[in-house]
Amino acid sequence: LAEAGGNLEKACEILRRKGIETATKKQSRTTRDGLIGAYVHTDGKIGVLVEVNCETDFVARTDEFKSLVKELTLQVAAQAPRWVSPDDVPEEIKKREEELYWQQLAESGKPEAVKQKIVEGKMKKFFEENCLLEQEYIREPEKKVKDLLVETIAKVGENIVVKRFVRFKLGEGDNE
Repeated sequence: LAEAGGNLEKACEILRRKGIETATKKQSRTTRDGLIGAYVHTDGKIGVLVEVNCETDFVARTDEFKSLVKELTLQVAAQAPRWVSPDDVPEEIKKREEELYWQQLAESGKPEAVKQKIVEGKMKKFFEENCLLEQEYIREPEKKVKDLLVETIAKVGENIVVKRFVRFKLGEGDNE
């Protein structure tokens, strides 16, 4: 608060920036401990398993880490992402999506630079819909899931990685 000259909003921004810096520094550290979170929706028709890794079992036992894992299971159950991050999306799928967007714009008559921006925007939207870390956080839509991850890294002082998840929905995957 002193650094922000008494301005509460500015102080919050400074703290958020410092949390991001801390998380960035810790990203290269190895994560071998963690938890597997499980969630089954009350109607028993949706189930989720999420593997979240951290550096030590000490952090894995903290309430902050357990809460993060729980929130991630709920996020996966509610939003049905397909991948953890854009890096996990197979190249052939990225390429196919991008080609589809270019085809949609082919006859638009718009300049190439404008088309490029539109395709970039559509790819960003694709990642926001399909990648867990890029999704809006269900409890605070102004935040992304990756922001929740960064905040938790700043709180616990260790690197945290969402390794993988699986979401089951009754009847999905049947070849009907």
